[in-house]
Amino acid sequence: MRRVFQSILRFSEQIRPALILCMMTALCGGLLAACGLSGSDGEVKEDEYMKITMEQAQNLMETEENYVILDVRREDEYDAGHIPGAVCLPNESITAETAAEVLPDPAQMILVYCRSGNRSKQAAAKLAALGYSDIREFGGILDWPGEIEK
Repeated sequence: MRRVFQSILRFSEQIRPALILCMMTALCGGLLAACGLSGSDGEVKEDEYMKITMEQAQNLMETEENYVILDVRREDEYDAGHIPGAVCLPNESITAETAAEVLPDPAQMILVYCRSGNRSKQAAAKLAALGYSDIREFGGILDWPGEIEK
């Protein structure tokens, strides 16, 4: 009986590092999934925000009241022309702190655009990862059929 118990102890000491590694891997994978990260590149799944058309964005701007239009281009691009009422928060500058300054209500509808649609997708993903819950990404100002303000 004593030999069996000693064999079990030796075996458990041999597999303990492997068990710890497996548990750590599972825990890290769960944390990444909970944060909405899909891989090692830190990309957030698109289902964390809603992709809408320009027409849908225009309709929301005409019918809704509690929303923010977010231009995620650089400040010089924003100054050259933007959608009326939009606020500027460059994609490259989005952090928890800068987002909280410009977007204090994480439950408010945020309509996100950029120049062509690439940075707006990145920004929407970043905002979703920061806990913003009503993000609508609608592409780039190059395709905007409405008014542009300078």
